[in-house]
Formats: sequence, structure tokens, C-alpha cells
Amino acid sequence: MEAPEDVSVREQLFHDRVRETIICVLVFVCLYIVSYLVITHYKRTAEFTLDDSEDATVNKIALWLCTFTLSVSVGAVLLLPLSILSNEVLLSFPQSYYMQWLNGSLIHELWNLVFLFSNLSLVILLPFAYFFTESEGFAGSKKGVLGRLYETAVVLFLLTLLVLGMVWVASAILDDSMARQSLYDLWEYYLPYLYSCISLLGVLLLLLCTPLGLSRMFSVTGSLLVKPRLLEDLDETLSCVHFEEASLSRKLNSGTSCWINLNAEVLRNQFVNIQARRIVLEMRKKASPWQRNLGYPLAMLLLLALTVVCVLIVCYHVVELLFDDSAMPRGMQDPLLGAASFSMFGSLGAAVQVVLILYLMISSVVGFYSSPLFVGLRPHAQDTTLTQIIGNCVSLLVLSSALPVFSRSLGITRFDLLGDFGRYNWLGNFHIVFLYNILFAGLTSACLINTLTWTVQKELIRAFGLHKLPLTVSRSTIPLRLLLANEQSKIQ
Repeated sequence: MEAPEDVSVREQLFHDRVRETIICVLVFVCLYIVSYLVITHYKRTAEFTLDDSEDATVNKIALWLCTFTLSVSVGAVLLLPLSILSNEVLLSFPQSYYMQWLNGSLIHELWNLVFLFSNLSLVILLPFAYFFTESEGFAGSKKGVLGRLYETAVVLFLLTLLVLGMVWVASAILDDSMARQSLYDLWEYYLPYLYSCISLLGVLLLLLCTPLGLSRMFSVTGSLLVKPRLLEDLDETLSCVHFEEASLSRKLNSGTSCWINLNAEVLRNQFVNIQARRIVLEMRKKASPWQRNLGYPLAMLLLLALTVVCVLIVCYHVVELLFDDSAMPRGMQDPLLGAASFSMFGSLGAAVQVVLILYLMISSVVGFYSSPLFVGLRPHAQDTTLTQIIGNCVSLLVLSSALPVFSRSLGITRFDLLGDFGRYNWLGNFHIVFLYNILFAGLTSACLINTLTWTVQKELIRAFGLHKLPLTVSRSTIPLRLLLANEQSKIQ
């Protein structure tokens, strides 16, 4: 018979495993529901209410796969913040009975699941969803969902062979011994190398999108808030919107039949957009003086402070890389949560790290959709095609899965990468990490300086009313005395 101690240990391990599984399932279900609501808000409803039941079924299956991928992306974004907060909670309540479920094993399991599902979604599920929606079945085969499924499986298999062959050739060029090993051990060498290349692509994409997004955050936030009257004339803007709305209404009501047949849909969409803009402007006009004069300056100062703190942390990390080997990003297989804080400023510093990580992710998304290369992927409410949804899910998954490596490489946090996230081949290369930090600090500083100088110039031109002048008039020739007199008359 087994000893009672052995039985109790096995029971404890079994209960711990069941508890971790239940927590992971609950977290995933919550993320899936939120992701489904987001995709439902943006999807084009007409693609899912087709008379052809076959196309409707295919589109629904692809939508479920996109929802799964988006939930994995959100989970990848929350990995580092949840890990940092869990460590601080265990530091604050080390002996609490209600915090026993929160341990290093659970966090490590979450990292492994996100890594596995990221690979699964990026390599199999999303390509399958795209080919499934575009397939029609092989010529001569029986039409239907099964025929399209068979064609999709064949095309996906051929694409997988092509991609694996290209990666093997690349690995053979860079490291011949690794290429030989990967032929015999696909899971241990080949797939991690493939995902390492994809992660490097995501980190480079973050390097390009995040500085642009950090500069664009000021204008995006400013468009959502009510500006002080010195910087914005709501009465004039609202009057222009009223005139435009009346003009579109006359075109819709008094146009010829030919005009209505050809352009009625376009005019209706413009009319609806103008009405929505008028409602927003009327609500902004009713804003309180506190919201108008205090909310906008505080929001701009907060964005500026977060951006400056990010640049300063990266600059400090550049110096740290030169003198401290522990500053290099590395993997960690056994997380010791609750032993020490990952910030020299304690819980407050950990909270700042979480805010900065989420701020960088939001900025990277804003920069991605502001880039001329990807502006066509920008989703629109109730008017986003299924192909665009798949493209957005791929982009967000690449950005979010690279966020932990991105944050650790820049020194935003000292929390080491868990699981397979720390096995990327290029993480130990000092020259790549050092050059990456230099480029991020330089690009972000340049974008920030350019944005601030241009924003100040634009707001001064608007405040003095120079934007109303015709283009033939040179604003530089107007004396400062006349500008001040014009501003004083507007205030009176």
C-alpha cells in the first residue's frame, strides 16, 4: 500500500491541477465573450445573413476562429501586467488563505497556453479561415461545405510545407548544425525557430508603429475630449455642420430620379455621418467648464508624462546594458513570485510598469492603423468585411504576442520571460538588443518633438484666427500687434 504522505501529495497535486485548469478556462471564456462582442460590433451583417446557407456557415466558422484568435491576442497583452500584479499581491499578502490559488505554477501555465495558442492561431487557424472563405471546392468534386473543407486542407498542407521549407533553408544558411537537428526534431527546434522569426518580425513592427502611435495619441485623445474655447470654436464648427446637413437634405429630397438612383446610398451615408457628428458637437457644447478647461490639459499632460517616462526608462536601460549583464532579456523556467518586487520603487513602480506596458500597446495599435501601409485594414463599425477581420486578427496577434519581448527588451520591466517566450534565438544577441533600444529612443524622441512643435504651431494659428485667411495671404507678414488686437476683440 502507498504511504499516506504520498497519497496526500498526489491529491494536492491533482487538486492544484484541476484548480489551474478551471481558472484558465474561466479566463479564456471571459476573453472569448469580450472578443465576440468586439467583432460583432465591426462585422458586416450582410455577410452572415445570406440566402446561401453554405456561404453563411463558412463565414460563421471563420468568425469563430477569428474570435478565438482575438481572445488569444488579448490574453497575450495581459500576460505581463497580470504577472507583475500577481507578484505584488503575493508580496503584500504572503500568508493569505484567499491568495493560495495565485502562484507561479498558474502564471507559468498561462504563459505556456498563450504561446501554444498563438502558434496555433498564426500558423493554422487564421490561414485556414482565409482559405476556407475563399475556397469553392475542386472541379468535379461534390459541392458543399465538405468540398470546400477538403480544398482548404490541401492548400493549407501545401502552404505549410512551403513555409517550413523556407525556414529550413534560412536556418541552414545561418546555422547548419541547427538545420540538421531540426529535420529530426521538428517540435524541439523547427517550430521554436519559426516562431522566433515571427516574433522578431512583430518586435520590428512594434519598433515602427509605437513611436508613430505615441505621437498620434495626442491628436486622437484631443479629438475625443472637449478643448478649451481658446483652442476650438465649437459654435463655428456646429454652424458649418448645420449648413452641410441642410445641403445634403435638400439633395436627397429634391434631386432627380436619375440622381437618386445613382447616388442615393452615398448621400444617405454622408447624411447619417453628418447627423452623428452634429450630435457629438452638441454634446461637447454642453460640457461643463471644468470638463472643458481642466480635462483636456490634464489629459495632454498625462500623455506627455507617460511618453517622457518611457523614453527616460529606455535611455537608462541603454546605459544599463553597457555595464550590467542582467539587463539583457532572458528566459525563466521557474518563476519565484512573491520573493521580491520587480521594480526598485516597490508596488508603485510595478503599477507604473503595468500602465506603461498597456500604454505602449495602445500606442502601437494607434500607430499601426495610422500608418499609410496598413490604413486600409482599419475596421469600421458594421462595415468590415470578413477578409479585413482576418487581416486585423493576424496583425493584432503579431503585435500582442511580441509585446512581452518588446517590453522586456526595452527595460520597461525586469520580469523575465516565462516558458517558450524566453527561447528566442536573437534575445541573447547584445548588438540587436542595444541597437533596438537606441532606435526606439531616437524615433520616439523625434516623433514627440515633431508632434509638439507642430501642435503648438497649429493651435496658435487656430487661436489667432489665421486658419481663416486665404492661402494667398502670407501669415508671416502680419504684425504681432494686429494678431494680439484680433485676439483681444474675439475675447471681448
